[in-house]
Amino acid sequence: MTTSLRAMEIMALTAKQTNSPWGGLPYYPISQFYRSLFGCKVYKVPVSVAQTCPNREGIKGMQTCNFCDEWGSAAYPEIRHHSLEEQVARTMENMRLNYRAQKFLVYFQAYTNTFSKSQQLRQQFAEAFAFPDVVGAVVGTRPDCISDAVMDLWYEASQTHFMAVELGVQSFDNKQLEWMRRGHLVDKTFQAVERISRSNPQINLGIHLMFGWPDETDEDIIEAAQLTNSLPIHNVKLHNLHVLKNTPLAEDYLAGRFKPIELEDYSRRVMLFLQHLNPRIAVHRLAALSRRSEELLAPRWTAKKMEIYQGLLDYLREHGAYQGQKFADSRLAKIPAGE
Repeated sequence: MTTSLRAMEIMALTAKQTNSPWGGLPYYPISQFYRSLFGCKVYKVPVSVAQTCPNREGIKGMQTCNFCDEWGSAAYPEIRHHSLEEQVARTMENMRLNYRAQKFLVYFQAYTNTFSKSQQLRQQFAEAFAFPDVVGAVVGTRPDCISDAVMDLWYEASQTHFMAVELGVQSFDNKQLEWMRRGHLVDKTFQAVERISRSNPQINLGIHLMFGWPDETDEDIIEAAQLTNSLPIHNVKLHNLHVLKNTPLAEDYLAGRFKPIELEDYSRRVMLFLQHLNPRIAVHRLAALSRRSEELLAPRWTAKKMEIYQGLLDYLREHGAYQGQKFADSRLAKIPAGE
């Protein structure tokens, strides 16, 4: 097939998807959910206030997750030593200038934000909500760091502001969780999701998943989508496992014990996941981005944000794939014969 003919086919698919409820995208973006809720585009302001997590503290003999670097997923480590008020003010101003942003969610992103005392998080919420254009908060945490005090705090916040929680689930496979030294197993994930959902339905609940584990198969990805569908959650965020300097995973990579996923394979797995994902579950993003490219060992494609995103969209459109395409089939496949 000639290049021009293939390009015409992709254009035809794109045109067809513009009639979809997602503005031409082959998946349900979280930005659309925010817009429908708040009436305008809403931007997340990442802040770094937590300093550690259970793994780094060695709780019950735990070790640092093999993929985690010293910044603990902080988006802007260069301002992490500033006060919370300064972090919010600076980032909001940049977003106003660059994107004409009007409304914001303060995203407590780095490390485990429910590991410290709940009173400290309560004070941080108060500082964040003091900004008139902040409409809510998003808290990143883990399934094994959910206390009654934190649940009460989330309930209080949800009475006046949008309250979202993102759980770092990473995988539904216990062998993978043990390999990454996560410190908890899958049953803890199910318990946390059920507990949060049951105690406060107003909380917007999401999970993070990583693709690219050793011995991972396409069937594992489809099962991950089916398990995601079975949970009482609202959104999901996808990451590709990548290797950063000064991490346990870097040692395995340099010794030849770990091979990062290739972009073609990752693209296929994103496609499979989305095809089997409930179309009502919003998607934060399709891949991770290594903001500190000097610390990235592999794969190098992880450093190219827009190229990755556009490449994934092109891949989905090339294959005529979209979120929920096989959702009904995947649900029926789980029903035993005769029922």
